[in-house]
Amino acid sequence: MYAVGAVVAVALIVLTAACASAAAGDGRRVEEGGGDAARGEVTYDGRALVVDGTRRMLFSGEMHYTRSTPEMWPKLIASARKGGLDVIQTYVFWNVHEPVQGQYNFEGRYDLVKFIREIQAQGLYVSLRIGPFIEAEWKYGGFPFWLHDVPNITFRTDNEPFKQHMQRFVTQIVNMMKKEGLYYPQGGPIIISQIENEYQMVEPAFGSGGPRYVRWAAEMAVGLQTGVPWMMCKQNDAPDPIINTCNGLICGETFVGPNSPSKPALWTENWTTRYPIYGNDTKLRSTEDIAFAVALFIARKKGSFVSYYMYHGGTNFGRFASSYVTTSYYDGAPLDEYGLIWRPTWGHLKELHAAVNLSSEPLLFGTYSSFSLGQEQEAHIFETELKCVAFLVNFDKHQSPTVVFRNMSFQLAPKSISILSECRTVVFETAKVTAQYGSRTAKALESTNDIHRWKAFKEPIPEDISKAAYTGNQLFEHLSMTKDETDYLWYIVRPSDDGQLVLLNVESRAHVLHAFVNTEYVGSVHGSHDGPGNIILNTNISLKEGENTISLLSVMVGSPDSGAHMERRSFGIRKVSIQQGQQPLYLLNNELWGYQVGLYGEGKRIYTQEEASSVEWTEINNLTYHPLTWYKTTFAAPVGNDVVALNLTSMGKGEVWVNGESIGRYWVSFKAPSGQPSQSLYHIPQHFLKPIDNLLVLVEEIGGNPLEITLNTVSITTVCGNVNELSSPALHTQGKGPEVHLRCQRGKHISAIEFASYGNPAGDCTTFSTGSCHATLSESVVKQACIGKRGCSIPVSPARFGGDPCPGIQKSLLVVANCR
Repeated sequence: MYAVGAVVAVALIVLTAACASAAAGDGRRVEEGGGDAARGEVTYDGRALVVDGTRRMLFSGEMHYTRSTPEMWPKLIASARKGGLDVIQTYVFWNVHEPVQGQYNFEGRYDLVKFIREIQAQGLYVSLRIGPFIEAEWKYGGFPFWLHDVPNITFRTDNEPFKQHMQRFVTQIVNMMKKEGLYYPQGGPIIISQIENEYQMVEPAFGSGGPRYVRWAAEMAVGLQTGVPWMMCKQNDAPDPIINTCNGLICGETFVGPNSPSKPALWTENWTTRYPIYGNDTKLRSTEDIAFAVALFIARKKGSFVSYYMYHGGTNFGRFASSYVTTSYYDGAPLDEYGLIWRPTWGHLKELHAAVNLSSEPLLFGTYSSFSLGQEQEAHIFETELKCVAFLVNFDKHQSPTVVFRNMSFQLAPKSISILSECRTVVFETAKVTAQYGSRTAKALESTNDIHRWKAFKEPIPEDISKAAYTGNQLFEHLSMTKDETDYLWYIVRPSDDGQLVLLNVESRAHVLHAFVNTEYVGSVHGSHDGPGNIILNTNISLKEGENTISLLSVMVGSPDSGAHMERRSFGIRKVSIQQGQQPLYLLNNELWGYQVGLYGEGKRIYTQEEASSVEWTEINNLTYHPLTWYKTTFAAPVGNDVVALNLTSMGKGEVWVNGESIGRYWVSFKAPSGQPSQSLYHIPQHFLKPIDNLLVLVEEIGGNPLEITLNTVSITTVCGNVNELSSPALHTQGKGPEVHLRCQRGKHISAIEFASYGNPAGDCTTFSTGSCHATLSESVVKQACIGKRGCSIPVSPARFGGDPCPGIQKSLLVVANCR
């Protein structure tokens, strides 16, 4: 145990009192000592967070201010609110806010206060995950790299140098929030904060220092007196009064539960998809699976807070993605990389939120019970004297059993949960998606195939050790040299030879290696996210008589973001040798090496309008597919407000800038098992653009053809609804029957009906045809209701289509419409 200060003691007294109280999310208040809790107070009890004395059922979505732009924030937050969210959750990114020790940056897309104020303006709460270790597939786990060079430091343990810097930054953020009046007791939107992040995963590596660090972090956080609760995710032994929370795919099964009966069950990260990495195909999580997991957590764990990670993923601009992670981040989230809604996830979860909130009183205030309905079926009931809600769960992935609950029969779809309002009326089924589907299309507007509009600059290959920034008779570690300010580090050595063909062998722990001999390219090798840590280049090279130069370009595709002892991680070239025939191997490790940090063009900032003229650009001619070449051109911005993206499929690997803003790394030559690039489209936020003369600059490492790059607009071109006549009607229809709801994105309207069939249409929203039962009025009815409108609703009812086309057959309405 650890000594609890006065602040902690007071918090515990409040929590103990709150534990004896009860409330409901629809306005019933938690009575405390015979009176209401103070206005502006946030506490918790064993059922929920308690805001202004009221227990709250809260749905939250993670979105990161650093992965979008301030111009995008209002629309993203509005879409989250319309999707039924109550809370926006975000990490705080130490390495963008303090890139140099003692120098802070809260401008532009790093303006945390502005982001929080926008959330407040739209009536939502904030969950602030200060960390300051965040992981998040963000470079160095959010730590600024200068922390690596602090003497005697060990990250994330009972280490005084680390604790000093961590406390200083956390205090800086908390004081900023207080100064701006952003904590809930001050009238702000922040209702909960997080300290540390998934520490339990690495804690054993630190021995007895791990538990001491956990206790210190908890006491330090509580001592900052924010007036709102603190949490630790994936930390089962989080010290009181810190709430331990769950992260994962199925917290309804994996969460061990709160470590105290006075703490609520909170799910801080419900992973909406898998984050993409270069060399892998995209792995989307189904809409049905996400909904099932949420309902199961509420039913089994009495969960009252669920946060989707991510609700909007966004873009890893610049070099902020961690090792091998793509520039696009969680594109399969309810709001895609660009903020568009096209998968049914957003709409299906919106209906789930409405169904849960309909029964918030029994969920937060009722007595809980559960029992088996079959071998793989179970019921979970929350009931007060007046209200009741039941969750009927079917774990069987293949069968649709009929179960009897309270003398009523219910057929449960495979792997599904049905939510019963008043324990009798099905208001939501996780496996039956009635929300709108959409098709996202990238339309090429402008080709860059005019060779005369392109200019090229060949990156100089360093070969003069006397001009190297650093020299040494050893191989230096990559990140210690670059300070993670560039992906690139040149290793240069000058072996002597008498003009022979030799085998060059290079072993590296970086991610990519490019080799040049006497400035001529001789080969490359790269690793992968899940592959071995070492990469090895073996290639035959020709050495001339006398001195030769071997120039090796070590490349990182992001720095690590997780694991114990990140400060000890080693990258870069480890061993270099040459061998002639069967002669003994000649090791070059202890030769005199020269080092150049970064590319020449990077140092000159030739990707900016101001510095592009600092080098001599030439006609492109035959430089396409030449390694280590810079390319530049200009283009006009598309008219309108559609999303803009570059299709870089014709390129290899590198980084791209628009008007001096890096829109991220690209690596389209690293194909996924499907044979396709992991990412082809690269987002250009509208705010980065001007009407004409936009400067586009790329550095290409391995060779590509810029003439085939296209400028694209991305939009939702097709919307689709597929609803069965027996489906539970959407709650917002206020008593109406099932309906197909279609809606184009802002600025577009329904221009054509591609398919419409009321009956038993075959297929789904991607492949469709009429079945044996089809109402002949289907197309005309839908056209009349929808053409020329942004949105429309069509009842799934025989009366709407001139009568029942096939009595006795269960019918659906499938509509596919085009938007423009």
